[in-house]
Amino acid sequence: MHPLPLEQLLALDRRHVWHPYAALPAQGPIFPVRSARGVYLELETGERLVDGMASWWACIHGYNHPRLNQAAHAQIDRMSHVMFGGLTHQPAVQLAQRLVAWTPEPLQHVFFCDSGSVAVEVAMKLAIQYWYNRGRPQRQHFLTLRRGYHGDTFAAMAVCDPVNGMHHLFRQSLVSQYFAEAPRVGFDQPWQEEDIDSFARLLDQYQGEIAAAIFEPIVQGAGGMRFYHPEYLRRVRQLCDHYDTLLILDEIATGFGRTGKLFACEYGPVCPDILCLGKALSGGFMSLAATLTTGEISQTFAQGEAGVFMHGPTFMANPLACAVALENLNLLASYDWAERVAAIAQQLEAELAPCRDLPAVKAVRVLGAIGVVELHQPVDMAVVQPQFVAQGVWLRPFGRLIYTMPPYIIEPPQLQQITAAIATVVAGLT
Repeated sequence: MHPLPLEQLLALDRRHVWHPYAALPAQGPIFPVRSARGVYLELETGERLVDGMASWWACIHGYNHPRLNQAAHAQIDRMSHVMFGGLTHQPAVQLAQRLVAWTPEPLQHVFFCDSGSVAVEVAMKLAIQYWYNRGRPQRQHFLTLRRGYHGDTFAAMAVCDPVNGMHHLFRQSLVSQYFAEAPRVGFDQPWQEEDIDSFARLLDQYQGEIAAAIFEPIVQGAGGMRFYHPEYLRRVRQLCDHYDTLLILDEIATGFGRTGKLFACEYGPVCPDILCLGKALSGGFMSLAATLTTGEISQTFAQGEAGVFMHGPTFMANPLACAVALENLNLLASYDWAERVAAIAQQLEAELAPCRDLPAVKAVRVLGAIGVVELHQPVDMAVVQPQFVAQGVWLRPFGRLIYTMPPYIIEPPQLQQITAAIATVVAGLT
């Protein structure tokens, strides 16, 4: 591949490439990346940016990590891909074994898939087919929370916030689901029992139709970066048990240490019937996700009408992705990641706290390696993003939120560069 001159690269990008959540031609600047290493992105224009996004929260060990690179090199010499139907391979088997060992004990079986959205689709299909296998095909719907986000595919969109979420344009094309009010009690606030009332009322009213409850534990991510009380998790688990309803937890954003626990459900602690994982699973090296479930659920499929679970991605359990993911988990286990995340949280809290006094700021909140500055008004991305680049950092705000979810390997001076840039840019907002 011959490198293109910068102007030609950008011109071709604007002519042919459709970027996520963007129009054509792209509005605002596009920043071409030449290489990435550690916590840094190097642009074609020469700037070196501290990445405060971990590439949408996935690259928890940064870029070009030698252990992940070596795992990829070793695997690619054996095979980069092989179909998973009727075949198996060591990277997938060992990765499944590790995921079962790390997640709560009732979760025993792993279905590999390609992305977080697909992991959610798989979870929802599992729940519907499970009830069909048990002779209750009327249980086709889902109970979820407002202000939630679960992905961009159709079933996943149907359980995202139907009014304030990014998918409201598709409401008429989506299957209608049931939405409880979002939790109001914050993570560190005193618990108020009425916070669970909306969820309890809907589950009681529609219990015969609901296949599962599905939501993000502790952190509502792309729907608003909101942190809520662990007691909500416990109460939902109790209600699902009482009404014989499955519980799906979407830990695609929170899994593998981001909140300070290995999995956010540990704050309950609760165990879901179905668990969705993605993003940090491969350390951001390749797209890979997984849906885990219990033996009680999986054993019904052989006896059901179909006799099998009706799903099978072409690139399911890609050996290259599985090999890198396994080494990523080995790497995570090789150091005190919890101590590292706690240090990041302490620094974020101290250095973002002054933002609370700025006129443009509504709230500042921190949980684990997540720091959020919520504004009164939405940001103008075309204006704000170049300001962060000028400060030497990469952040991707959305709506009224300026936030950082950095790699765990970030050092205090690098994190300080991010928090200082946030304070500087926010101070200039009106």
